[in-house]
Amino acid sequence: MTSLGEVVVVAAIAGCVTGLGALPVLVTDRVSHRVYDGALGLAAGIMVGAAVFALIVPGLELGSPSEVVAGLLLGGTFLLSVNAILPHMHLRFRRDRIEGTAVVDDPLQDDGGPGTSERERDEPTVDDHSSAEDLRRAALVGSTVTIHNVPEGLAVGIAFASGETALGFAIATAIAVQNVPDGFAMAVPAARAGVSRSKTVLYTTLSGGVPEPIAAAIGFSLVIVVSGLFPIAAGFAAGAMIAVVFRELVPSSHGHGYADTATATFILGFALMLLVDTVLAV
Repeated sequence: MTSLGEVVVVAAIAGCVTGLGALPVLVTDRVSHRVYDGALGLAAGIMVGAAVFALIVPGLELGSPSEVVAGLLLGGTFLLSVNAILPHMHLRFRRDRIEGTAVVDDPLQDDGGPGTSERERDEPTVDDHSSAEDLRRAALVGSTVTIHNVPEGLAVGIAFASGETALGFAIATAIAVQNVPDGFAMAVPAARAGVSRSKTVLYTTLSGGVPEPIAAAIGFSLVIVVSGLFPIAAGFAAGAMIAVVFRELVPSSHGHGYADTATATFILGFALMLLVDTVLAV
């Protein structure tokens, strides 16, 4: 079985990948909506697949359906409660539009895709906002990203504690992929607020590199020490991850005219996790 130290290292690496999302600010603060939405869709598919194959299925094998369901409900409630307290992860949205509708005033580069009108392309960009507003937004998004890394870290620790090493690595990989757009969401407003590029990359990296290994260590230790806790703990982590997908990733990837791209990459991500479960599981 994987040791606690190894679990912490794997979770730390997955968390630090958040810093990769900040690297584009070293060159530009704009990226194609198609690429961004596709990346979010892929991450969402991988995370749902990981929740099902690495957490829910093993939880059902080692416990009762009622235990897993209880964990799912607790995990989903936890994530939604956090969302009720903290600001949402979305980069920017127009004041007169609800979440999931076309985003205009944001740092993502509009590449003229469907759903983008001539009027929208001519509207002011994020550069017209104050640095103070950008700094506040960076702090709020950063706090949300950091909190969301807690259930993800728990999922890594719990997956490894189940004895399924391959699936533990798979779920860590899924989380790492999802952390990249999180890092970009945090880095752009920070860079525009005047935070140095090196500090932007550092802070973004720490937002994932600190909470995820700590949460992974807690999840791993609890399951190892407390016999019979895995089904509930696995359900909790899965519920929180699925809630992140449908509360944050799906709405963020379906507001720029590239919903088909995001949907296709979601299916691809889920299929990849299915292959990991059937081919790589040991």
